[in-house]
Amino acid sequence: MGASREQFGSRLGFILAAAGSAVGIGNLVGFPVGAAKNGGGAFLLMYAVFVFFICLPVMMAEMSVGRHTQRDPLGAYKKLAPNSKWSIAGWLSIITPFMIAVFYSVITVWILGYLVESVLGNLAQLADPDNFGQFINSGKVFGYLVAVLAIMYLILQGGVKEGIERGAKILMPALFFMLIGMVIFVLLQDNAMLGVEFYLIPDISKIDSGVVNGALSQAFFSLSLGMGIMITYGSYVDRRADVPNSSKLVALTDTGVAFTAGLMILPAIFTFNPEIRAEDLSDSSVGLIFTFLPKIFLALQATIGYVGASVVASVFFLLVFFAAITSLVSIFEVPVSSLMSEKDVSRPKALAIAGALLVILSLMCAVSFGMVPFFTDFMSYAGANKSFFDVVIDVFYETILPLNGLLICLFVSYRWRKEHFNASLEEGSTTYRGSWFERYVNFSIGTFIPVVLAFIFMNTVLTKYFGIAMLG
Repeated sequence: MGASREQFGSRLGFILAAAGSAVGIGNLVGFPVGAAKNGGGAFLLMYAVFVFFICLPVMMAEMSVGRHTQRDPLGAYKKLAPNSKWSIAGWLSIITPFMIAVFYSVITVWILGYLVESVLGNLAQLADPDNFGQFINSGKVFGYLVAVLAIMYLILQGGVKEGIERGAKILMPALFFMLIGMVIFVLLQDNAMLGVEFYLIPDISKIDSGVVNGALSQAFFSLSLGMGIMITYGSYVDRRADVPNSSKLVALTDTGVAFTAGLMILPAIFTFNPEIRAEDLSDSSVGLIFTFLPKIFLALQATIGYVGASVVASVFFLLVFFAAITSLVSIFEVPVSSLMSEKDVSRPKALAIAGALLVILSLMCAVSFGMVPFFTDFMSYAGANKSFFDVVIDVFYETILPLNGLLICLFVSYRWRKEHFNASLEEGSTTYRGSWFERYVNFSIGTFIPVVLAFIFMNTVLTKYFGIAMLG
């Protein structure tokens, strides 16, 4: 390489950037949707178990590999396991975030469109049941796609310290304050406590394969695991950084935001429709915030007026947009960083190459909702027709994320070896050596975590592509 590795300017900057990566659509949209369709409290319980007992050790493994090698995911695997097939895991860790950025950018486009319409006060239009379907098949999405990619480019072209870190220091605190404000507002509404009860009191009988798969996939996605992001961000910190404590802070921040987002959206649903049943929420999807929540904002006009309701809707969609942009930036940084490292090209050139391919694939996703029949009925499996957008999510979000997590666990335990893994984590952390936490991470990452991830991966493959569930 011709240039030295970029670095974060401060520990706070690194934590906010990593948290910004973790806190995104997965938290503010995916988590509440997952909780809504999987029994509320049951999903919340499984999510918390997965985050702290499985995902946290995996995050530490990814960060430590990145910091130790000071490389992108592909370069990290090549450095620690030269001339071996482990480079395949490196390639998966680059391709996965790139493809996730493809569908993520399309969802971000929808959010930006609804933000603009909220600012313009078009709540009646947004609340129309047919509006979402009309919007995603309109020419407006192309203009909003240009805007989203332009914002992402402006942040990424600034590099690690001036782009990613500076953006995180502005956007993350703003996101937190807006989220807390929205939660307070929602909880003061009539019937909100019905949603709180549904959300916080788990019904253990609802825990099945769908809840388990959904909770683990959600935990991996919202913590940015299996995407090479934490390897990449770990490579941007010096060896004095405390990886174990930083990982805990990122996990706590991510879980706190996901929990708070659920505390905002589920009570809001019950506020609007106190008679709603759990079965009515079982088919929830990302479309929930585009089809259901605008009805809530429109109904607020009766109590806080037209301007007040428009302001609340605008703040909500601005909140989700901030979260989406911070995550999209971190996801796309992985292939950009890899191009810079592996091909020794400048950041602008890497952005241009990766960006051109992103535009093409994002357009293919954007037109797969009826605009272009070929991409709308792209293929069929498990007895269902799938659009190009569906295929990208099924393959790279639902399937490959746990596989990548499995591979990093096997790699640090049996190829890099636990003694090197421990030494890397102890570097910069004065309290990690000999702690119960070190013993747990050592035991779990080489034993039951790979077993759980392998089972989830196999169950996902059988369920998604063959219609066969290993669990009832």
